[in-house]
Amino acid sequence: MLASLGQRFSSFFRATVPDPFVIAVLLTFLTFTLAVTLTDTSPAQLVDSWAGNEGVWKFLGFSMQMCLILVTGHALASSPPVARIIRALADIPRSPAQAAALIAFVAATLGVLNWGLGLVGGALIARDVGRSLERRGIRAHYPLLAASGYVGLLVWHGGFSGTAPLKVSTHAEIADILPGIALEPIGLEQTILSPLNLLVTGGLILIAPIVMAMLTPKRTDDMQPASAFVSIEDEKPSAPERDKPMLPRLLEDTPVVSLALVALIGWWAWRYYIPASGRSGVYNLTPNTVNLTMLMLGLVCHGTPVRYARAIEHASRGCAGIILQFPLYAGIMGMMHASGLTEMFASALSDASNATTLPIFTFASAGVLNIFVPSGGGQWGVQGPIAIRSALDAGVDVPKMVMAVAYGDQLTNMLQPFWALPLLAITGAKARDIVGYTALLMLIAAVWVVGCLLVM
Repeated sequence: MLASLGQRFSSFFRATVPDPFVIAVLLTFLTFTLAVTLTDTSPAQLVDSWAGNEGVWKFLGFSMQMCLILVTGHALASSPPVARIIRALADIPRSPAQAAALIAFVAATLGVLNWGLGLVGGALIARDVGRSLERRGIRAHYPLLAASGYVGLLVWHGGFSGTAPLKVSTHAEIADILPGIALEPIGLEQTILSPLNLLVTGGLILIAPIVMAMLTPKRTDDMQPASAFVSIEDEKPSAPERDKPMLPRLLEDTPVVSLALVALIGWWAWRYYIPASGRSGVYNLTPNTVNLTMLMLGLVCHGTPVRYARAIEHASRGCAGIILQFPLYAGIMGMMHASGLTEMFASALSDASNATTLPIFTFASAGVLNIFVPSGGGQWGVQGPIAIRSALDAGVDVPKMVMAVAYGDQLTNMLQPFWALPLLAITGAKARDIVGYTALLMLIAAVWVVGCLLVM
């Protein structure tokens, strides 16, 4: 039954979902129209907020971080030693259902550890499992495998890189995001490690693989192989250039230069991950630290500077969607914030709820806002104060409200193609190929989260 429903969802979205760039443009004009209609902001003010530094240009640094996550992760995975490990893991599934479950479980587990690891790791394992199944003559539906690789973004905000829980864990963060609110720091044992989150996130880690396995098409005619989207052959390292002079050969085709850079990054990594005092950086990974770590590992695994540079060059072809679309979403955020549309929407739902339904309404509003503001930090900066004030006024447990925002923010990632861009670049799939499956998973996950918020 679920497989049949998944096919209907997939067929519908394949027939209706446009390219992610078109979606970003349509959301831009929808936001503009809503802001003009529902607020006092003038069209000229909206255009200025869209085109300003807090608009389309705000994500320049973040866009570079995402491009580096894509290329350094891709380059690391294509190195000979890591490729062998991934291939061994990819060879484990003996059926398409097992493959979808394995990919979803790996992506979700990595996503709980860190959203960047879940994003690139899920994409890479999805691609390589698809290749492995086809090489072994096992029919599988590659779009479903790619969708399974996106599951890490369904659980990330309940994991150790979740923005909302981390933003209320220290006095400095609370003062920055929640000025004027007398609130003591909320430890991770009350949010990420709370019984509520262990139930919600632990349940999603188990539910997602089961759902993705059950979505496997029953008829082989409905399955599309990996070769329809990507080459089923692994990337091969570039052969050394012939007749190269001795000095360039020494610098480019030996590990000397790579090891020098590895030593520099390794010095940082030692102090970051194994500090003389304080907590290890593994508990607070950021895109920058993940990228620097993957750069170091990639240099080691490729051996020579030229091989690594060629791997990066090959991987960088997938950055087009990030470069083109991230500025548009930054512009949407700029208009939402400048017009007060975000606060208006979040406040309206909070005002319409009571102590019992407030976490549910907050969860729902966070899911809707994530469509327009697909950034955990950006959304928390606006909705966080509203959620905290509403919780204090209604006598609702504040940590529970923090996690309600987190759950809503991550839920509609399964519908919003913003975060899927790196995965689409790695797997070769289109948004319309995967969103039918992720949307169905989103609905099932929503039921689970709402149930947990009601009973806990």
